[in-house]
Parts: sequence; structure tokens; C-alpha cells
Amino acid sequence: MSRYKDLYKSKVRPGLQEKYSYKSPMAVPRIEKVVLSMGIGMAVHEKKYLDNGIKDMTAIAGQKPMVCKARKSVSNFKLREGMPIGLKVTLRKARMYEFMDRLINLTIPRVKDFRGLNPKGFDGRGNFSMGFVEQSVFPEIDAANIDTPQGVNITFVTTADSDEESYDLLKLFGMPFRERK
Repeated sequence: MSRYKDLYKSKVRPGLQEKYSYKSPMAVPRIEKVVLSMGIGMAVHEKKYLDNGIKDMTAIAGQKPMVCKARKSVSNFKLREGMPIGLKVTLRKARMYEFMDRLINLTIPRVKDFRGLNPKGFDGRGNFSMGFVEQSVFPEIDAANIDTPQGVNITFVTTADSDEESYDLLKLFGMPFRERK
């Protein structure tokens, strides 16, 4: 069993159950999945950008990403319906906990001038989104082999009913949030 799953069972769940007085441990919010996405607009012009993105996302997530295709044609962007323009990966269970462990303990501390995650990244339904400007912050990526930097978006989907519960859930996991104002 992964460290973060043990952490959830030993520290996070009891802490949330005590704070919000849940009657059952099954009512305590948990993280359902983590979704990673990467927009690759340059893939319209050259396929190599898509291939590099797939290679990088596979290294980051530990599983092969799904290619997202354009739904509409946009002539100004030379984009036709069905062209590949992005990638996404959904992580659940063991892979999700392993990714969270690497993200919190290895990736986030590598970000230069990091002042904490923005607590305004919640969507009102208990989900949290964050992003990186380029994929080189991940330790799995060799910065010397990157042709063009691509942004990576990460969304934590939780079973929490409110942003406050989700904030406390992620805070107990060790997410380094900025102080709320």
C-alpha cells in the first residue's frame, strides 16, 4: 500500500471526521481521481510536438495519455475538426496516490520562487485545479530534451461537498497552500 493511502487512513480521515463530525468514516471526503491535461496547439502544424507531449505525459503520469481532438473547425487557427490538440490522463487508486506523493514531495519544491498554491483554485464543488507553466519541473522529465515547453494542468476531483472541506482534505495531505486573505 502506498504512503499516501496509509496517510489518508491514519491521519487525514480521522482529522476530517473529528473536525466536521461525520458519523461514518465512509462520509469523510476523499480524492476520487487526479486528471492531468496538456494542450498542444503546435500539434496542428507538426506531429512531432504531439509525440513529444505523449512521451512527457507518459513519464509524468506513469500511464499513456488519451489524445483529445478538436470538436470544431477554426479557420483563424488553421484547425480542423478531429485534429489532435491535447492530451489527458486520469489517475485513480494506487497510481493517483503515487503521483500525489511525487507531486507534493518532489515536484512542487523544485518550482523556483514558489510561494504556495493559490487557494482560489477551487471550483465551488470541492475540486481543486492547479497548473505548471512548463513540464520541466517534474523530475521525470529531462530538461535538456525539451523542444518546446508545454503547460500541464492538474485537477484533484474530490467527494467533498464544499471548497472548505476540500481545502482541509488537501491541506492534511500536505499541499502547500498560500495563506488565505
